Amino acid sequence: MSVAIIDYGSGNLRSAAKAFERAAREGGHRLAVKVTSDPEDVARAGRIVLPGVGAFGDCRAGLRALPGMWQALEEAVRRRGRPFLGICVGMQLMASRGLEHGEHAGFDWIAGDVVRLSPTDPALKIPHMGWNELRLRSPHPVLAGIASGDHAYFVHSYHLVPATPAHLLAEVDYGGPVGAIFGRDNMIGTQFHPEKSQATGLAFISAFLAWRP
Repeated sequence: MSVAIIDYGSGNLRSAAKAFERAAREGGHRLAVKVTSDPEDVARAGRIVLPGVGAFGDCRAGLRALPGMWQALEEAVRRRGRPFLGICVGMQLMASRGLEHGEHAGFDWIAGDVVRLSPTDPALKIPHMGWNELRLRSPHPVLAGIASGDHAYFVHSYHLVPATPAHLLAEVDYGGPVGAIFGRDNMIGTQFHPEKSQATGLAFISAFLAWRP
């Protein structure tokens, strides 16, 4: 069984691959980790990871520029129920639309909009960058190894506001609540970077690799 980390010109691919390889090795998961831009690899993969760094519209365009990739993701994730993890903008692409530099349609897997951060404290800078404490809101198998108060690493200026509160699994405080982890069915996504979040990130990745939705 393999884990496909999608390469579409956006994301911390090397660090993500190394984090997944380490989590697989330390967790005893017999999984091959492959960074790929081939939709056929996505179709065959047992688990799929979509990273993302940059603007929503640019990431969407990069993904769309890979022939057949958008369709392969729809087929594997929505129709075949393969476990899926979106990271940062890769998570934001799960939303209905992103409102960064215009309006851009996402996958619409989690209803909601990706909007600019607006912390109530004017001293808080945008982008939100650095470590923050997670507050878990709902139980989920992929959250089994982490707890409220654990720290995760963030770099972002926009965030997902879901239409259905039940899809919000964890949040942080940054001049108000900001969604950190979202999920439904066979899909989960993080606004933070698990590959940069040390013990918290490795625990999260390991649980994702073991998850059987």
